Amino acid sequence: MSTATTPEAKELAPVSTESLAELLVTGERPPRPSALSASLTFGWRAMLKIKHVPEQLFDVTAFPIMMVLMYTYLFGGALAGSPEEYIQFLLPGILVMSVVMITMYTGVSVNTDIEKGVFDRFRSLPIWRPSTMVGYLLGDAVRYTLASAVMLTVGIIIGYRPDGGIVGVLAGIALLVVFSFAFSWIWTMFGLLLRTEKSVMGVSMMVIFPLTFLSNVFVDPRTMPGWLQAFVNNSPITHLSSAVRELMAGDWPADEIAWTLGWAAVLILVFGPITMRLYNRK
Repeated sequence: MSTATTPEAKELAPVSTESLAELLVTGERPPRPSALSASLTFGWRAMLKIKHVPEQLFDVTAFPIMMVLMYTYLFGGALAGSPEEYIQFLLPGILVMSVVMITMYTGVSVNTDIEKGVFDRFRSLPIWRPSTMVGYLLGDAVRYTLASAVMLTVGIIIGYRPDGGIVGVLAGIALLVVFSFAFSWIWTMFGLLLRTEKSVMGVSMMVIFPLTFLSNVFVDPRTMPGWLQAFVNNSPITHLSSAVRELMAGDWPADEIAWTLGWAAVLILVFGPITMRLYNRK
């Protein structure tokens, strides 16, 4: 009488500790990645997520186009006499507004990865701890640049002419990306602090809308009441919008650039450590 042998019933050959060690340790341990290398790797990971989910590009393509066309033709005649005149004032401001608004998706991405348990794997890796967060922000910086390019292309098609030329345009975009990188640290903090991505979006909108609309994005603050001018003139979005507008117009607004870079430094120094403290304790 023959007896059938199942795979589960087969005994595995014994493995000694020495042979297992020889298998696992075949050479020298690879060096620990540098802070820059780890950050760039996580930045590339953020870009690959867009490759696999191209719908994420909607907020940097369709949304900016809609904003430029809607505000130009809706308010251009009433505020400047014609859309062609208004676009010269509006485009740098609406560029700032759109890019600053899409920074909140950084916090949403962080929160989503936490819910999926991906951050538990990151924390176990022998890498520079902030590289995961910096990688998110570097990946999003590419999205900000793409959104800026889309809006400028649409603006030029409908009549915008930057007197500062290519140098002024590139300087304005560079300043905008630097500020947006710093501003995104606020949303990484919320992404770690709040429980759901809907909560992150809700809180982000409550912060972004007053800052962007109570600024000089759409109109000159001199037309506002005095008490409102005091807030608008000292808003970081106003300083950024003025700096980008003048750079693209061919000027060099040293004061506005200094204010913008100062705000960016403050945001990183305040929210960077808070974010990393939350990340280490999450």
